Amino acid sequence: MSRIGLIGTGHIAAPIARLMASKGHDIHVTSRNAQISEALKAELGVGVGTPQEVIDASDIVFLCLRPQIAAEVLQPLTFRAGQQIVSVMAAVSENQLATLCAPASEFVQTIPLGFLQTGGCPLAAYGNSDLLAGLFEPQNPVVKVVDEAALNAHFAICAMVPGILDLMATGAEWLAGQTGDKVGAEFYTTQLMSGFLATMPKGQAGELAKERDALATEGTLSLQMTDTLQSEGAHDALRTALTVISKRLEA
Repeated sequence: MSRIGLIGTGHIAAPIARLMASKGHDIHVTSRNAQISEALKAELGVGVGTPQEVIDASDIVFLCLRPQIAAEVLQPLTFRAGQQIVSVMAAVSENQLATLCAPASEFVQTIPLGFLQTGGCPLAAYGNSDLLAGLFEPQNPVVKVVDEAALNAHFAICAMVPGILDLMATGAEWLAGQTGDKVGAEFYTTQLMSGFLATMPKGQAGELAKERDALATEGTLSLQMTDTLQSEGAHDALRTALTVISKRLEA
């Protein structure tokens, strides 16, 4: 069992706290979001304190702050040599972490989404990936990356999730306009996508294109959809968005 602290208590920290508590770890969270921290205290019995109190009580510290306030929150705090730091903050570099968290020197940066609490969330990891694997596997697979540029590219792909949800919402709205049933339209759209992805083969390159081509054969509605998306520039727009986001993270 490890003593784990979370600096920042929001939509990422709460699922991490729940998963870590379910594995028997001793959890401490900050009171920055009082509603969430008090709910976690009532639900899990976690300790709640100031950022410095959480650091003092923890051997592993998760940094779950918005990147734009990371320096403001972390600079006044005192870390310990030997503490292990897990950063889930996009656009906060390893060099910045080393400065903000000195003398702690063991870091791993990763990209979680809230569904890691129930498993199946891949975690791109730059740094001490073994630390991350020990905490999150086997429920959530850890994908080691070679450098921060590769991590930033994975962050960009992570941002694709709300983009795809946005497209699905548009599709569900269109369907509801045809049927008059908003609830049924959203259920059908989400179940269709989640059910298909759940049964799709995983673990090797090319499966996405293979499954696409199996559906989008000559003369089908599926081919009409993929051809229209290509011709109308949807893929170019996606590539542009991914590139812009990746470059933003490098700044």
